[in-house]
This record gives sequence, structure tokens and C-alpha cells, in this order.
Amino acid sequence: MNLALAYGRFAAAVNSLLLALLLAVGPATAQTAPIRIAVLGDSLAAGYGVKPEQSFPARLGVALKAQGRNVEVLNHGVSGDTTAGGLDRVDWMLADKPDIVLVALGGNDGLRGSDPGQAERNLDAIVTKLKAANVAVWLAGMLAPRNFGPEYTTAFDGMYKRLADKHGVPLYPFLLDGVAADPAFNQPDGIHPNAKGVDVLVEKLVPFLSKNLDDHAASVRSAPRP
Repeated sequence: MNLALAYGRFAAAVNSLLLALLLAVGPATAQTAPIRIAVLGDSLAAGYGVKPEQSFPARLGVALKAQGRNVEVLNHGVSGDTTAGGLDRVDWMLADKPDIVLVALGGNDGLRGSDPGQAERNLDAIVTKLKAANVAVWLAGMLAPRNFGPEYTTAFDGMYKRLADKHGVPLYPFLLDGVAADPAFNQPDGIHPNAKGVDVLVEKLVPFLSKNLDDHAASVRSAPRP
């Protein structure tokens, strides 16, 4: 009888220790899970003409980790893609369970002279769908080619701010800021950044991402429990 009692006490002590370990490990595991940032884009994200490790999503991941940030940047760039193509790929991208999506689409719509109204509706649907999935959304804007006239330019260039204001999401006004139209930073086609251009793009984009990562972390900490 004494042996059984001693065994029971030993088993209870072991169970208590295991429970304490589980409680201690659980929150730590959650805290060390990286924030997953998906870039939904076209050839600029896909890394057309440069090595995979030189694509801007890859370089962003390196730059953010150099700041000590626990992030994973997922490259969902498809060369030649339009806003319509991006909309078609949203569900597939969500299977990767991103916490944040940087929507960097519209360049090919502009190059093709597509209807800005339709491009805006596609982007609106993308943002709406992502937010419905409880994913944070950031927008990266593009500028229309200037050969389509002022009306087209105004309609196209303005759609990103209109969408950012409508949905209350952060906007980086022009993805190719500091790179566009500079031969030193572009491939011979004058459209796609070379490796140096990618570095400039990333250097300019990182402060925007850093600020919004901080804001995202603060919003997650302050979110009410279900």
C-alpha cells in the first residue's frame, strides 16, 4: 500500500512538471514563429533578369533579418501578371498562411494601356479578399507610362491612394522610386531593375516596411482576445 501511494505521488509530480513545461514552452514557441510577408506581384517581384536571390522579396528578407526582425518573405511574383491575374491567385497564395501581403501589381496593366477602372476594381477585390481572411495588406503603387495622355495617367496613378484611403491600408506610393528611368539601375529593356536597382529599391522600401511591421506588431499585441 505504501508503495502504491509513493508511486501515485511520483506520477502526480511528473504530470505537474510536464504541465509546467508545456505552459512554459507554448508561449515561447508562438513568439518565435516568424511573421510571414507575402509579396503578390509581377516580374518586378519574380526577379526577371536577375538571380532568384537578387529578387526584391529575397533582398527584403535579408535586409529585415539584418535588423533583427523575425520574418519570412514569400515571393508570389509571376512575370507578366496583371491585377486580374493577381486576383485569380489570391486563394492559392493564402494557402501559405501569410500574416501580411504586400500587393505590388498594376505595372503590366499600365504598360498594356488597360482600363484603369478595371485595374482598380481588381485591386479593390484583392484587398477586400485579403482583409476578409484577416490578413494585413500593404499597397505598393505604380505609375502609368506617360504616353497614354494626362487623363489615363491621372486615373491610373490615383487608384492606389484611393484604394489605400478606402480600405485604411498603408501605401508605398511608387515601387520603383529612385530606380525608374535611370539606366544605371535598369536592365537594357529600361523596365526591369538590375541587381543594383534592386538594392536601391530595397533600401528605399525597408523604412516603409519597418514602420508598418512595428505598427502591425503593436496591433497584434493590443488585439482583444476572442
